[in-house]
Amino acid sequence: MVKVGREGAIQRSLFGDVALLLFLLAQMLDGVLTYVGVSVYGLHMEGNPLVGWMMANMGHGPALATAKVTAGFFGIALHLSAVHKAVALLTAFYLAVAIVPWLAVL
Repeated sequence: MVKVGREGAIQRSLFGDVALLLFLLAQMLDGVLTYVGVSVYGLHMEGNPLVGWMMANMGHGPALATAKVTAGFFGIALHLSAVHKAVALLTAFYLAVAIVPWLAVL
């Protein structure tokens, strides 16, 4: 988050910047792993019913791109709203419930 002080000085939140970067990387990694996992094992491997429905109707690539870009925009919105702890918690959540399970399966 950029903060403008009385003298126009700009301060950034290093924690917030790192949290956002890791969040976006987690989204990208989840998208790639999901694409590979669903391509290898089938659509039934997708745990999110909305993303699964999108993949069935739009195709794997377009659906995952839509879902991940949307998640990225929401993460950026949280970052710009200075809700850095939420972004960090969401990153940890994605690591625990999306990335680690895919790595275990693949």
